[in-house]
Amino acid sequence: MMGKAILAALGAVAAAFVSALCCVGPLLAVAVGVSGAGLAGTFEPLRPYFLGGTLVFLGLGHYALYREERNACEPGKICADPRVRRRMKIVLWSATALAVILGTFPYWSVWVLA
Repeated sequence: MMGKAILAALGAVAAAFVSALCCVGPLLAVAVGVSGAGLAGTFEPLRPYFLGGTLVFLGLGHYALYREERNACEPGKICADPRVRRRMKIVLWSATALAVILGTFPYWSVWVLA
């Protein structure tokens, strides 16, 4: 069950990153000296779908992690170790924070880049 939570967290971060490509992509391309940075703007029409995928993956990750916590875990399994549970929560909530930062980038970038 822990593997599902990790995959969901990674999927959410990947979807949030792709949804921010329309805005972050040109900045990264300019920073490394690549011309034609406007190509990343082609992702803008797909942004709502990527953000929806982010929400789905984050929801699945939180559901998998906290459902396992409610269910009794047999002693000796990896889910019974409190250190592993704490690490999983840290990874999932870090992925959630990163997804929120990347997903909302177009709204707050005007103040950062101005």
